[in-house]
This record gives sequence, structure tokens and C-alpha cells, in this order.
Amino acid sequence: MPDLSVVVPLFNEAASLPQLVAQLLAALRPLGRSFELVLVDDGSSDGSAALLRQLAAATPELVVVLLRRNYGQTAAMAAGFDASLGSVIVTLDGDLQNDPADIPLLLETLEQGFDLVSGWRHQRQDGAISRLLPSRIANQLIARVTGVGLHDYGCSLKAYRRELVSDMNLYGELHRFLPALAAIEGARITEVKVGHQPRRHGKSNYGIDRTFRVLMDLLTVWFMKRFLTRPMHVFGFWGLVAMALGLLIGGYLVAGKLLTGADIGTRPLLLAAVLAIISGVQLFCFGLLAELQMRTYHESQGRPIYRVRATLRGSLAA
Repeated sequence: MPDLSVVVPLFNEAASLPQLVAQLLAALRPLGRSFELVLVDDGSSDGSAALLRQLAAATPELVVVLLRRNYGQTAAMAAGFDASLGSVIVTLDGDLQNDPADIPLLLETLEQGFDLVSGWRHQRQDGAISRLLPSRIANQLIARVTGVGLHDYGCSLKAYRRELVSDMNLYGELHRFLPALAAIEGARITEVKVGHQPRRHGKSNYGIDRTFRVLMDLLTVWFMKRFLTRPMHVFGFWGLVAMALGLLIGGYLVAGKLLTGADIGTRPLLLAAVLAIISGVQLFCFGLLAELQMRTYHESQGRPIYRVRATLRGSLAA
């Protein structure tokens, strides 16, 4: 059983693979601890799979996972986590922009009692307008919404304890929110400054549509952090507010009809009252359904709604 697993999701990075494996081996072999390199090919079309087979035949520490098609980075990381065996897991990108020489620093920091150590690319080698400015805005927004104050959510170079990864279920495109998901599980998180290299081969797979996906995923993470085990608190509250508002408007209209005989059938307020009441009933029902879904989620998988860091017992008398 290796002590350390390095998980690298790959998509059309054939030009970087030989150098990537060489850098990882040069950084990890001197550590004197057993390790494995888990390289996940996410349906590449540039010959990465064939090259990985060749590298695996010559590298005993290499574990290759070939996905049937391109599923996205989150799925590739989840596949790498499932295939890994180490008690500590390190992730990084396969484009050579993360420096494997920073891995010992992450491991040293992790041993200080943390569950997750995130890299901070404090001197990024990317375009100022196309990458740096949007990334800085996104990082500040994510930190404020999630309450996890990291400078660089987008850095893939991170170190995790195995038990933390085992507690997290990844889906969608939540890989960039792993620290926030870890915080939901009660993880102790910190960050360290790491190096960052300019991209040497190929081109970035990120486009402008990433901004929309980040915002949608951010809303998902915010809801999970605040209301994962009590969805009725948000749906039920706003449902009751909407129903109360509708009933108040309806009462006002009925009073006007009875007291003055005013025609209320064509008034916009009547439509507003009906919509408010219907919306309130729907939100309240959504809350009930969400409560049932939450209970099914936890009970069907045997997942408790809490996480125990340690249980300490005094020695029992003979």
C-alpha cells in the first residue's frame, strides 16, 4: 500500500506527459516514502492513451486510468481518487504549470495537523486580462460566499488526507470548490505559496463559458453549506412568506369589495395575491420534498449528518 498518491487528470496533454512523469519522479523518489502516480486520461484525442501505456510499462510507480470518453475534470479527479490507495493524496494539473517540486512543502504542511493544504499561485504566469483579473474576482467572491478564505481556489496543486476525500462525493463540476466541500465536512484547511510556470505545450481548455458554470456551482455549494441537512429552513420560510403576503393582499381586496363594493376582478393586485399564494404553496412543498430527499440521501448510504475527528477514551480498569 503506497503512503502517497499523486492524482493527475489529463486531457490532450501528450506533449507534456514525458516531462511531467520525469518531474514527478524526481520530486518524489528522494522523499523516501512509497508513492504512486495515478494519471487519469479523460478521453484525450491526441494519443495520450498510447503514450501512457508506454510510460506505465517503464515506470513501476505509474497507475494509468483510461476513461471511455471526455467526462470533465471533476469526473477525472473522482476516478483518480477511487483508483488511488495512498493515505495522503496530492493533485495537480498535467500541463506542467504546477511544479512537482512543491509537493514536499505541501506534505510537510499537512503533517502539522491539517486535513487539506491548498497551493497559492502568488505569481501566476497567465494573461493579466484573460485569466488573472477574472480569477482574482472569482476567488474573492468564492471566499466571501463559502466562508473559506483562500487566495487561489483555481490552483489544482493540493494535498488531502484520505479520510477527507472519502467523505466527499464529487459530481458536476465541483472540483474547483473542493476546499469549500471539505469545509462542510469540518476539515482543517490552510494554503501555502507555490510556484507557477508558463504553459509550454498546447492551449488552455477553459473558455468564457467557465464563468457561468462557476456561478452556478457557487450557488450549489452555498446552498449545501447552509441548508444541506435542513432544506425546509429556506424553502419553507420563503413559502410561508409568500403565502402570508398573498393572504394579506387577498384580505385587503376582500375588505375593499365588502366595504366599498369596488370591482376587484380586473385589479392586478388580485393576480399578485393568487400568484403569491400558489408560489408559497409550491415552495413549501419543495421544502418537504427536499427534506425527504435529504433523509434518503443520508440514510440510504449510511452517511451520518456529522463527522467525528477523533474519539478519546480513558483506559478501562481491569
